[in-house]
Amino acid sequence: MAIQWYPGHMNAAKKKAAEQMENTDLVIEVVDARLPEASCNPMVEELRLFRQRPCLKILNKIDLADPAATAAWSAYYNAQEGVTAYAMTTKKPGDVARIPDLAKALAPHRGVPTKPLRIMIMGIPNVGKSTLMNALLKKRVAKVGDEPAVTKQQQKLYLDKNTILVDTPGMLWPKIALPSDGLMLAASHAIGSNALIEEEVAVFLAEQLLQRYPDLLVARYGFKDIAALDGIAVVEGVAARRGFRQKGGDLDFEKASHTFLGDYRSGALGRISLETPDTRKLLLEQHAVEMAVKAEKAAIAAAEKAAASARGKRGT
Repeated sequence: MAIQWYPGHMNAAKKKAAEQMENTDLVIEVVDARLPEASCNPMVEELRLFRQRPCLKILNKIDLADPAATAAWSAYYNAQEGVTAYAMTTKKPGDVARIPDLAKALAPHRGVPTKPLRIMIMGIPNVGKSTLMNALLKKRVAKVGDEPAVTKQQQKLYLDKNTILVDTPGMLWPKIALPSDGLMLAASHAIGSNALIEEEVAVFLAEQLLQRYPDLLVARYGFKDIAALDGIAVVEGVAARRGFRQKGGDLDFEKASHTFLGDYRSGALGRISLETPDTRKLLLEQHAVEMAVKAEKAAIAAAEKAAASARGKRGT
């Protein structure tokens, strides 16, 4: 299943962000620590690199992510030119308090009365941008909700007299190239529920956890023979163990899917990361091979069509 979700306001938000980037000194990009690359909008990177702006890459929600995977991602991003990775959670005021100094270190030529530091906060929906903005300013200035795309308009606010923050709406990109990215985003609630089928997302998530975190499934749901299960069986097992049944006694797969996804999103299942730098590299390599095969088939089909057309013309 290929998941795509791109509400109309996101296109306007992209145009506004492109205009604002010219007057920005630093980009703070917030990503979900559980899926840093899947939750990294390529348009943000495109805009940032075009203007050659440094980036403070915030891996948010580390309280929900696998610590080992988070450490690997921090090293991965810190190796990139102009990027500083910072793993944190907005639930800890001390984590938030470090951000201004980290930002100033990336743009040391700014942050004085005559040259205020201009920071743009960017990221996809529901990664915690608005919560971060409120925590930085120590007051509620941005709407917060457990639904994607809560923020609809750009806001400009002063962190202090020498630092300006611009909060942008959560932006996805028009076409998600990797189907698994769409499913990871959906599982993590970055995509609106109207763009997905929860049961399919739950099965995908279950399959990922069977590969990476089977022990957490056992601990949460009490599965006995975890090695014999597939994604569908896991969701059915959740339904059976929670007593979710429809009229007539059949397992309520829909309710179990919703509960299972909720357990992952809330952290009730444990600290889980859906990708690492290594798994990401493998995924991109596989995608490149698939695209090459697809292009080759298209080229062969085009050549055969052209040859058939030429034969037809000779025959007339």
